[in-house]
Amino acid sequence: MAEELQLRIHGGVSLPTLIYLPGLHGDWTLIGSFRQALGGRARFVEVTYPRTLRWSLDDYAAAIETALAQRGVARGWLLGESYGSQPLWALARRGKFAAQGLILAGGFVKHPMRWAVRLAEKTTGRISNAFFVRVVFSYAKIARFRYRRSPEVLSTIDEFVARRAEGLDRRAAQHRLHLIAESDPRQIAGRTELPVFGLTGWLDPVVPWPWVRRWLRQNCPTLRDYKVLPGADHNVLSTAPRESAEQVVRWIEDL
Repeated sequence: MAEELQLRIHGGVSLPTLIYLPGLHGDWTLIGSFRQALGGRARFVEVTYPRTLRWSLDDYAAAIETALAQRGVARGWLLGESYGSQPLWALARRGKFAAQGLILAGGFVKHPMRWAVRLAEKTTGRISNAFFVRVVFSYAKIARFRYRRSPEVLSTIDEFVARRAEGLDRRAAQHRLHLIAESDPRQIAGRTELPVFGLTGWLDPVVPWPWVRRWLRQNCPTLRDYKVLPGADHNVLSTAPRESAEQVVRWIEDL
């Protein structure tokens, strides 16, 4: 598998552009149902990160800018899922890509439980690759039940497992956890002039949304809306793809 940032684009240039920045897993293997639910109403750009152990969040942002420019994507909405919200803030700070709006999907500014992130980072670094692979296969079994109504996600579960089973993938996830633990983009969020939106599932122990929403309401003047979907969890784009897609399209069309 290529260890460089990858893009794939769905939809024509006449459509509004929505750029998906994935979460900790780092690729497009769980976003199929959301893409399908968009129903061709947006030009959907999917990103897969390289499994780098050296990049900073600024490096992520620079690589995304370069890849978008090479593919002729000059402007669009940034959709940051969980970890993806961190390179999203870096892109907003740099201002080199003409972002039209920022959407956090299970995302955050400064993580509200940094101690938990640091614990996850240490745990991920200490477990063996063999144990990590067993965890991945166990997750795959759960995922097949969890996404049983999402055929687009089910069709990529094997790809998801194959990517996770490589040893470098675990170390890359550990590095991303370290970036989260060190990241504090509160000044960026407080000063941005871009419209900001939030979307999350009601059941989210990974990034507790009440704290995120409260901070944004109090400190982010350009926060336009923050929706909590009752039937979804942290992976809101995958566990409630239709509701998420409808909400995102509404925000784009209403701006």
